[in-house]
Amino acid sequence: MRHLLSPLDFSVEELDSLLDLASDIEKNPDKYKHACDGKKLATLFYEPSTRTRLSFESAMLSLGGNVLGFADAGSSSAQKGESVSDTIRIISCYADICAMRHPKEGAPLVAASHSSIPVINAGDGGHQHPTQTLTDLMTIRSLKGRLDNLTIGLCGDLKFGRTVHSLINALVRYPNISFVLISPKELRLPDYIRQDVLEANNVPYKEVEELEDSMTNLDILYMTRVQRERFFNEDEYVRLKDRYILTPEKLEYAHKDMLILHPLPRVNEISVAVDNDPRAVYFKQVQYGVYVRMALILTLLNINI
Repeated sequence: MRHLLSPLDFSVEELDSLLDLASDIEKNPDKYKHACDGKKLATLFYEPSTRTRLSFESAMLSLGGNVLGFADAGSSSAQKGESVSDTIRIISCYADICAMRHPKEGAPLVAASHSSIPVINAGDGGHQHPTQTLTDLMTIRSLKGRLDNLTIGLCGDLKFGRTVHSLINALVRYPNISFVLISPKELRLPDYIRQDVLEANNVPYKEVEELEDSMTNLDILYMTRVQRERFFNEDEYVRLKDRYILTPEKLEYAHKDMLILHPLPRVNEISVAVDNDPRAVYFKQVQYGVYVRMALILTLLNINI
């Protein structure tokens, strides 16, 4: 039995196989319509989510399976003080596979250590978000045709952005990757990612504070929102929340084939005027997320079609 707690749980070869399977699902959806007949996915979301939770549910339903679970901690026994380890022991009696989102870093790891079913980390605090990373990788590979030889700009909340942390961990394993880290000093990438991941793997990067300064050299621009829920100080959030807003005017500096990604939800960091730009692929990204989660469910349940 395997779990997915971090993008590093899969080798590069396994990631490529997973993305190949997701691409086949995209091209031949009818082939997989009954792949999970009789199987149940539990979605344990201790933290609010729209895209990730519904994407998992859509994925399982598209495979012919069923879904059960809860959408916030307040509607679960966590409100009564039940531990994550006890919850997963119970859920293991009801379901065949589980997707968990939790505000505390490491909660899915605790669950996996007590589970008799595969556990998928659907986001834990500011730590990791591996299925969003799989979605990002599929989007880039499908639209760029490669996952190597890329310069990726990461913009916004790089301190708390678990999607950013997971994406960096995944991409540094591919050749000729470099990063431009665009953030205010208060939201710069944590030292443990910069030193233990980028520098330890000799991955080139530079840190800048202005978006316009780096647009001309990017293959990918990955925008993120400043996350209100990660701030202890409301004044600090208000001061930083509008620091970066991508507009059509700023895009004049970018390559014509640069891709704009965003894990969503968007607040105002990408102007709606950008939505019709052919480089804006964040809504396509959502659809790729369903295919890749379908592939992941099949892989962790050892179902071959």
